[in-house]
Amino acid sequence: MTAQPVDSSDDLWAGLAADLEPPTGPLVPIWDEPVPLRARPPLPDFPVDVLPAWLGGMVRGVAEETQTPADLAGCLALAVLATAAGGRVKVCVRGHWREPVNIYTAIALPPGNRKSAVFDLMVQPLLDAEKALIELSGPVRAEAETLARLAKSAAEKAAGKAANAEPEYRDTLTAEAVQLAQDADKMRVPAEPQLVADDVTPENVGTLLDEQGGRISCLSAEGELFDIIAGRYTGKPNMGMFLKGHAGDMLRVNRQGRSAQHVDSPAVTIGLAVQPEVLDALSRIDGADGRGLLARFLYSKPLSLVGSRSLTPALLDEQVAATYAKHLAGLTLALADWTDPALIQLTPEADAVLLAFQKVTESRLGPDGSFAPIVKWASKRDGAVARIAGLLHLAAHPEDGWHKPIEASIMAAATELGVYFTAHALDVFSVMSADPAHDSAVTVLAQLVSSNPAQFTKRELFRMLRRAEFPAIGDLDPALALLEEHGWIRQQPPPPRTGRGGRPPSPRYETHPRIARGA
Repeated sequence: MTAQPVDSSDDLWAGLAADLEPPTGPLVPIWDEPVPLRARPPLPDFPVDVLPAWLGGMVRGVAEETQTPADLAGCLALAVLATAAGGRVKVCVRGHWREPVNIYTAIALPPGNRKSAVFDLMVQPLLDAEKALIELSGPVRAEAETLARLAKSAAEKAAGKAANAEPEYRDTLTAEAVQLAQDADKMRVPAEPQLVADDVTPENVGTLLDEQGGRISCLSAEGELFDIIAGRYTGKPNMGMFLKGHAGDMLRVNRQGRSAQHVDSPAVTIGLAVQPEVLDALSRIDGADGRGLLARFLYSKPLSLVGSRSLTPALLDEQVAATYAKHLAGLTLALADWTDPALIQLTPEADAVLLAFQKVTESRLGPDGSFAPIVKWASKRDGAVARIAGLLHLAAHPEDGWHKPIEASIMAAATELGVYFTAHALDVFSVMSADPAHDSAVTVLAQLVSSNPAQFTKRELFRMLRRAEFPAIGDLDPALALLEEHGWIRQQPPPPRTGRGGRPPSPRYETHPRIARGA
């Protein structure tokens, strides 16, 4: 067999150049394999079917009439239930593990998604229940105010009598005056009942918790609360009240010139609808991640329906709305006067369902686990599911749920919601830590693949894209730079200037052969 001659390195380069060089043109640089730009996977829809019929019917009806994702009304439904039962119920998991049923939810939707309309429909029955509580407590508050005035007046008269008494009677009258003053000081006039607060400072939250028996709810179709936590009024973050209000840790507020306010087991509920960029900016609040505030929220980022909404939707059924209002009011009024929280047990079967869920959580918390990017949030996942189970249980038994144990079917429904919120949390925290240009680059790449240009100018690309995503042509720069870095496009050298002035030509780019083939 005859050995073949070995080519020299010059021969090899000449052969490669011959393959790359067109017969009549210069050498064309080859394209490397592009680095994928991974778009985030689609997020699951809110599992409305796990809600009790009267609650699920309201969520579907509101979502249909307002043409909004069911996630918005669904998350608000949980927050409204937590407002009704927060501070009044705890779920006994096992041993000394007890979970209160107040929750923090944050739903992200762009402007124009009728968030205020959904809030009005879901929250108004709760405000009606608040008005009923105010009316029912009216006689009690009037009596307490009268007795307090009489006691204060009696103490003042006794003090005056003791001050003017003869020496031999002064000690006895002084003791009586002191006792009356102490009795008057102990008398407390109940505050007017309040379930929902809006645009409150952390200090206001402490006062409201003290006045309202340890519970208050912040429900809003805007995201001002995050601005307040970040330090709108104080210039520095103030989140301690909301950390303790979620966990139920003892709260003590000292005020200059006023008596200290002390709450043994505070229960704060939060239900917010914010714009997506507000969630993206949360991580920049000093201490929000390190102190665990971000880990306490149940996040939802549904797809906006704007642009595909029905203009003649079915209206919310009046009977569905009336049933929702009835059950919500009944639950709120029944639990309003509880001073010690009701303790709801789990059936053995429900405990087994939760334990299986816990094992899944634990197996994914390690450094290589799928929950590693959200380990702080995921460490609270099982507790959140127990809280949700308590809420679903009360919704399933709004008249006497506090006397019954939580069944396995309710716990299984709560785990479905736990899976839903986990997927959305993974997305939220991924965006917080991602390159801001990533989503824009994915959008641009999708447009290029759909139109298959072998070349394009920056101005031509700008005309192809939606102004809502790229208001100015300069907004394309970060996306184009990232696409070039990943090997999907490359900018051509600008043509020589003619010296006649005028606007410089728009930068021109070549696209990877995969784009040109629509791949």
